[in-house]
Amino acid sequence: MNELEFLSTDWATVKHWLILAGIALATFLIFLFLARKSRTLLSRRLIKRMDDDLLANFLAGIFGSIVILIGLLVVFRIIGLTAVISGMLAGAGISAFIIGFALKDIGENFLAGIILAFKRPFRVGDIVDISGMSGQVIALNLRDTQVKTGDGKDVFIPNGMILKNPLINYTIDGYLRYDFIVGLDYGSDYEKAVDLIKTTIIRVSGVLGENKAPEVWVVELAESTLNIQVTFWVNTFERTISDAVVKSSAILAVLTALEKADFNMPARILELKNYQGKGFLTSTPDSL
Repeated sequence: MNELEFLSTDWATVKHWLILAGIALATFLIFLFLARKSRTLLSRRLIKRMDDDLLANFLAGIFGSIVILIGLLVVFRIIGLTAVISGMLAGAGISAFIIGFALKDIGENFLAGIILAFKRPFRVGDIVDISGMSGQVIALNLRDTQVKTGDGKDVFIPNGMILKNPLINYTIDGYLRYDFIVGLDYGSDYEKAVDLIKTTIIRVSGVLGENKAPEVWVVELAESTLNIQVTFWVNTFERTISDAVVKSSAILAVLTALEKADFNMPARILELKNYQGKGFLTSTPDSL
């Protein structure tokens, strides 16, 4: 065989593999496009039927991953690696154990994501606290959950960590209670102050009434004040007014009403007694 015949044969082989590689790449891109399209369409349909963004997006993500996996199998078949893959799967006993141990965390987070998607301890938009990390749930992915903190940071928490640790959901049932303390001067008209606080705070925009009406009671006989606790509820499903604004408005309204009614709210009082009849020694920065 002369040199030209060898080059001709070799070029035919290269051309054959290039055609297969092009077909395989085109096939994979088609399946990738189908995966994204199907995931988007399925997510929209599930959200309309289930009214649950979290579970709908999670199931759509799993379906998209299955489409990509099917595309990979088709690509392997096109380039002739089906037999190789079958052999690898048939003799993958110890390899599967090693790989499974190495990818234990990934598998754990994936299974935890499935459990969270169906158990649904939170929804998209809920305010949660996970191991001291507080924020709003943005998305539940196959491996992690995306939470946006109050200062705008995006935190991706592994699903396995969420499943194994206590989770606080502040907004799952639509109600959240806030409270603050008001200190009254001893000798005040306490009953009048309590009634004034109740009538004032119920008029604050965002504070709930009826069966979730505000409550006011005495909690402590402090050194200088009679401490009164004020509690009220807000609707977490109503986001036109933030909880922080409602609480701030409630505190300002109560303080303003008490001051207008001439109730004294003193600071801490320190009483000093001199049993020896001597004056107290005072010092200023100039005398030091």
